[in-house]
Amino acid sequence: MSTAIELLSSHTCFGGEQRFYRHASREIGLPMQFSVYLPPRALAGGAVPALLYLAGLTCTEETFPIKAGAQQQAAELGLALIAPDTSPRGAGVPGESDAWDFGVGAGFYLDATEAPWAAHWRMESYLLQELLPLVASTLPVDDGRLGIFGHSMGGHGALTLALRHPGRFKSLSALAPICAPTRCPWGEKAFTGYLGPDRTAWGAHDATVLMENQPAAPYPAGILIDQGLADKFLAEQLHPHLFEAACASIGQPLILRRHAGYDHGYYFIQSFIEDHLRHHAQALGTR
Repeated sequence: MSTAIELLSSHTCFGGEQRFYRHASREIGLPMQFSVYLPPRALAGGAVPALLYLAGLTCTEETFPIKAGAQQQAAELGLALIAPDTSPRGAGVPGESDAWDFGVGAGFYLDATEAPWAAHWRMESYLLQELLPLVASTLPVDDGRLGIFGHSMGGHGALTLALRHPGRFKSLSALAPICAPTRCPWGEKAFTGYLGPDRTAWGAHDATVLMENQPAAPYPAGILIDQGLADKFLAEQLHPHLFEAACASIGQPLILRRHAGYDHGYYFIQSFIEDHLRHHAQALGTR
């Protein structure tokens, strides 16, 4: 497939540009769409550090740029924001629509090994081997200064991809992430479909297990996680306390902030997005 990207639309925003793209993905085998916010510094000609944001269930490449309210702070800090779609679309796989019930079909930011998902559900390879190199080669983004963060299923993706690819991302944070998918119904359903019933393979995509097995703290400057205490998914699905314990066990600095009254949605994200951008900006050297 061609590696060319097609600009679908561009919108001036806080002196920068919010752009939406489409391209034919060799890893996914289907067209994929993504968004990029370029701050004023990037438009002036300099390569800027970037954050990869991974969204949660039911979201697309449009959700974060429209709902999170991150562009004003990104413009001030000189950060590009990259937001891919969450999953392949249009594969015609039976059960693909189960994504809306958090079953298989939702991308989960891994490479599936089980039929019928293995042919197209290759989100880990897509992000690391295709999308990020493509963006860096065509847009003014500094590939050596990348951070990663995400929400819910995307928070799971941010934590696991950062731990599975040491050194690729210089900074890490998450908002209401699924922290232990091998121990929650969402993860068990998705992993059974994508990776098969043998649970021994699942731990390689569980942030808590991955952190427990780190030889040393991978992010000595710290990881930031925000979690709302009115989140209806907290008790059964998210389990941040397990990731907190795993970080403590190897001496990984973690700021886990628990907020009374906040739920799982984008009003919660809007409330704390500035803190996350500043956390990454400090680690990426923009401040």
